[in-house]
Amino acid sequence: MDSTEAVIEFEHVSYRVADKLVLDDFSLRVLPGESLVLLGRSGSGKTTALRLVNGLISPTSGVVRVLGRPVAEWNLIELRRSIGYVIQSGGLFPHLSAGDNIALGPKLAGRACDVDRLLDRVGLPPAEFRQRQPHQLSGGERQRVSVARALASDPPLLLLDEPFSALDPITRFELQQEFVRWRSPMGKTAVFVTHDLTEALRVGTRIGVMVGGALESCVPTADFQRFAGVEGRRFLEAFGATL
Repeated sequence: MDSTEAVIEFEHVSYRVADKLVLDDFSLRVLPGESLVLLGRSGSGKTTALRLVNGLISPTSGVVRVLGRPVAEWNLIELRRSIGYVIQSGGLFPHLSAGDNIALGPKLAGRACDVDRLLDRVGLPPAEFRQRQPHQLSGGERQRVSVARALASDPPLLLLDEPFSALDPITRFELQQEFVRWRSPMGKTAVFVTHDLTEALRVGTRIGVMVGGALESCVPTADFQRFAGVEGRRFLEAFGATL
């Protein structure tokens, strides 16, 4: 397993803002085809790790590699075209229809994409939703469109930053199930950030627990309850009634 080339690799990465150490000697390899969940409290460094992968910020020390190449050596436009990015608010352009939001990335790259197929993939009937504006969509529908947009360029890697956390429990559960259903058959590698252990156990193949900018543990989902560290056990205690 260790000899497999990583899709993402953090090698002794630290990130500092003024006198605050946000990531502290963070090392992690994300392997092809897995869904790696970064689980932690607010301020633990989860989102910072994603932003380093996408080249939105640069490490203070250490190296972040994507598809075997240091992020610092990538053309950032090419890097971001190889990554589908889904954030909590969806981030749809309000002046574009759902279909045009989905098609925008491929269009800018001079390629076409099958918008109707992508809407079907995320559970939205194309005839009903293709021309809708973002303000005409519910929160769950906006997140579905956001996921479809992330898939539009067929990237090998998905970064999801608490994508379902603002949704009602039923919609959130439905989207978690859909994510699990399509991710593996499509061969997508994913890094999924959450502070919800129940969600982590549903969507992840491995769970990395972050605390204070460091990685406490990273184990297969099936082994989490047996091998959780101190912070992992706190999550188990907090979510015990719902597991």
